[in-house]
Amino acid sequence: RLVGTVTMAGLRIEGEQEPLLGDTPGSREWDILETEEHYKSRWRSIRILYLTMFLSSVGFSIVMLSIWPYLQKIDQTADTRFLGWVIASYSLGQMVASPIFGLWSNYRPRKEPLIVSIFISVAANCLYAYVHIPASHNKYYMLVARGLLGIGAGNVAVVRSYTAGATSLQERTSSMANISMCQALGFILGPVFQTCFAFIGEKGVTWDVIKLRINMYTTPVLLSAFLGILNIILILAILREHRVDDSGRQCKNINFEEASSDEMQVPQGNIDQVAVVAINVLFFVALFIFAVFETIIAPLTMDMYAWTQEQAVLYNGIILAALGVEAVVIFVGVKLLSKKIGERAILLGGLIIVWVGFFILLPWGNQFPRIQWEDLHNNSIPNTTFGEIIIGLWKSPMEDGNERPTGCWIEQAWCLYTPVIHLAQFLTSVVLIGVGYPVCNLMSYTLYSKVLGPKPQGVYMGWLTASGSGARILGPVFISQVYAHWGPRWAFSLVCGIVVLTITLLGVVYRRLIALSVRYGRIQE
Repeated sequence: RLVGTVTMAGLRIEGEQEPLLGDTPGSREWDILETEEHYKSRWRSIRILYLTMFLSSVGFSIVMLSIWPYLQKIDQTADTRFLGWVIASYSLGQMVASPIFGLWSNYRPRKEPLIVSIFISVAANCLYAYVHIPASHNKYYMLVARGLLGIGAGNVAVVRSYTAGATSLQERTSSMANISMCQALGFILGPVFQTCFAFIGEKGVTWDVIKLRINMYTTPVLLSAFLGILNIILILAILREHRVDDSGRQCKNINFEEASSDEMQVPQGNIDQVAVVAINVLFFVALFIFAVFETIIAPLTMDMYAWTQEQAVLYNGIILAALGVEAVVIFVGVKLLSKKIGERAILLGGLIIVWVGFFILLPWGNQFPRIQWEDLHNNSIPNTTFGEIIIGLWKSPMEDGNERPTGCWIEQAWCLYTPVIHLAQFLTSVVLIGVGYPVCNLMSYTLYSKVLGPKPQGVYMGWLTASGSGARILGPVFISQVYAHWGPRWAFSLVCGIVVLTITLLGVVYRRLIALSVRYGRIQE
């Protein structure tokens, strides 16, 4: 039945259970035509996409702690350089697939690219579980498996475009924050699930009929494959096509298979391409600086504080987990703060906080780090490639039975003249970057969705996701080269310079970063 005014519908729905994280019908202040059934169906569909984002993040992070030992186990020819390609293949796959899935979602029901992408992820996880079977070239099978998993993760563009199209301007920031929270929780819980399976051990058991080896390396991906199948079933059963305009009125669109005559056509208007390009740059920088930070954290702490590899893995693991929890808290706070000061001001504040965080990391004073004088060619973390940096997250400090020397690697000439970064500096910087990054991330694609308006956003969201994937590839390459040759002073100075340029860009386009409906005067900001 069609309800004529929001007053009666609001009274009837007010007592219903609130949608995830507080998107209540009572908070809507516009007059719309929406049935109670349509409202519930819309939010059920959005929640399924929250789950999809969570499971995608879990699928990425659930094997991160075991990739290196598993790679060594299945193929003795694999080295740290190849590990870098295995890690990067995920982002490469996502970068290629995101625009394709986004384009697909613009012209066909969103179920199609979602189901196909999740099926690719399930297949990738199954391949990962069987990479030990071939007689040779096993490392290349793992490379393909991680690349396919990245291709499956290209559905992030579909999730964001669907959520942007199915929410009004007032609901948008909250919904995007929920997506980010689910993503952050997935990254936090993935390694936790991996740890829970460690008791199975390397040997595990073998299911001879299908030649499946169930051990600490394969069980996590088998769980991911099962959850992927469950996700497909839920999408088929629950997800429906919904689109509303910026005011919350139902809109007719090409993805909506059962559009009624009561639904409105999508308002027309030209998208501000300058704002689109600017936000892609802002999003790239946000992910670039965090990729730089999470890549350099292990070698930096080992160089500055003479931490062993075991200590670096433990302490930095705690730090990254704490940052994940901090990000969830920030997302909740941003939802409330954005209603008072707006997304643009919050984005500017986030960039400033990130700049302060990296500025604090600059080394000062007359105290120098402990020097590692011994020949460490095979016993340290060389800072020349992405893979060689990542290796510190897996190698055991006692795996060869000897205690490894610690300190700043003497082959890095800057160790002799660069002051130490004090632990208080480092921890303060961690907290600030942990505040600034999630703010910049969330505000970038929230503003992006508003600038694009109620038109199908699949392709545009695909390019945004691709820019983020490119940042995750280039960030580690950049920081590993600069840090190895010139040290933290140059590395973090360059990052500060990049952030200053980004703040300048934001200032130039600040007035253009407004919703399409606001730009054309259909809605007051």
